[in-house]
Amino acid sequence: MGLTRRNLMEAGAGAALLAMGAACSRSDQRAASDLAALDGVETALRIHAGELSAREAVEAAIDRAKRVDAKINAIVNRTFDAARDMAARANGPWAGVPTFIKDLDDLPGVATGFGSRAFPGYKGEDLTPLVEAFLGLGVVSLGKSATPEFGLSATTEPISNGKTRNPWNTDYSTGGSSGGAAALVASGVVPIAHASDGGGSIRIPASCCGNVGLKVSRGRNPQARSEDAVGPISLSVHGAQTRTVRDTAAIASGLALPAGSNGLAPLGLVTGPDSRRLRIGLTITGLGGAEPSAEVEAATRRVAALCADLGHEVEEISLPLAGGLDEDFTLYWAAFAHNAVSVWEEATGLPRNAIAFEPFTLGLARRFEAEKDRFEASIARLQAVAGVMARVHETYDLVLSPVVTTAPPKLGYLGAAHDYETLMGRLTGYVQYTVLYNITGAPAISLPLSMSENSLPIGAMFGAALGREESLLKLAFELEEAAPWSGRRPVVFG
Repeated sequence: MGLTRRNLMEAGAGAALLAMGAACSRSDQRAASDLAALDGVETALRIHAGELSAREAVEAAIDRAKRVDAKINAIVNRTFDAARDMAARANGPWAGVPTFIKDLDDLPGVATGFGSRAFPGYKGEDLTPLVEAFLGLGVVSLGKSATPEFGLSATTEPISNGKTRNPWNTDYSTGGSSGGAAALVASGVVPIAHASDGGGSIRIPASCCGNVGLKVSRGRNPQARSEDAVGPISLSVHGAQTRTVRDTAAIASGLALPAGSNGLAPLGLVTGPDSRRLRIGLTITGLGGAEPSAEVEAATRRVAALCADLGHEVEEISLPLAGGLDEDFTLYWAAFAHNAVSVWEEATGLPRNAIAFEPFTLGLARRFEAEKDRFEASIARLQAVAGVMARVHETYDLVLSPVVTTAPPKLGYLGAAHDYETLMGRLTGYVQYTVLYNITGAPAISLPLSMSENSLPIGAMFGAALGREESLLKLAFELEEAAPWSGRRPVVFG
């Protein structure tokens, strides 16, 4: 699988990891004896150096999973025995590093539930190109992480598996849809976990759980599942939840398609900050016109001030976007729900019902069917946004904004039991920023730079022009050094 590791392994797997470790390892990583505290790069380095075996790393993660998941409910399928077998033959730059696969993607012979009650007993037979590339790095999957039904919500509270709980305070949401992955990383069960993002589903859980969450550019990685497409805009990309910027940088490089294969600027291995100062546009108002809570606005402005203190030029701006884009995105999102429900009806010969599907999924499907006549016009408006944002980035290297409008909400506020109208109103008030980058295909990153008054994480989001992940990662390294978060630990950890 040379394709899956090409960018990370140009000088050989060991050399690339050693370069990353030498360039940006920290003293707390080098000295840590608790394996839960290690990031993925450090875990891989210790395995390559013979200080730790892949089997030991996996067994320790299994022990943590058994202990911690009783408190956070983030695992939907455990494949511990298979993980032990994988550890024995693990190969690659990340050989033996434990992880989880989000339960929207298949592992052969393992049940995929899609966060739903609709497909009991379904087991995929093939790996998608993306998951094949991820596992090709040498990581060892311990099972499947929780997700809301079909990844459609911004919290992970599916009726099928129950509420996934935030390790910082188990009464609060992890975000979604990669909420299980985020909780498993934040709690130290694993250093990295597979995640995907079709409307903020990497960045929102990263913000809620205090992780680093990068959404890469459209086309940067192998496609995950081509049959999921419902129109001409590919909203979703895949990546990982991590606790450190260097893990995010290494995974992004390791999964990136070879230079020249996708029309994007190549993404090499970013190992630290840059001396170049950036021009950053600060925007506070959300895509649908909503304003963040006072706490989130203050946190975002503190991040802007930190960037200015570091010598970057920061200017508050209003993005020149047409009204109604949030409605256009919602209709496109509703098409995914319609597609999932239709596939189930065709496969089972049964009519859709509230036993198989949650109220929100059924409501989204109905919305698409009621408004599908405007689908083509919505797509045209969404496609035009990329050009608008490209012009913004002719002036500003990056755009800084909140990730969501509030700190993590209490479990139940966005819960699956609500009727469609109630939940849609709450979600659209909460998710106001992230969808912009799924519309345009450009990259964006959430960084855990703030904490709320009740000790819950608040992320800050930076967005870049298409193909400019390198700028995001270099700034992320700089901010991680200037305002380190590595010393913070959630209540539930290891």
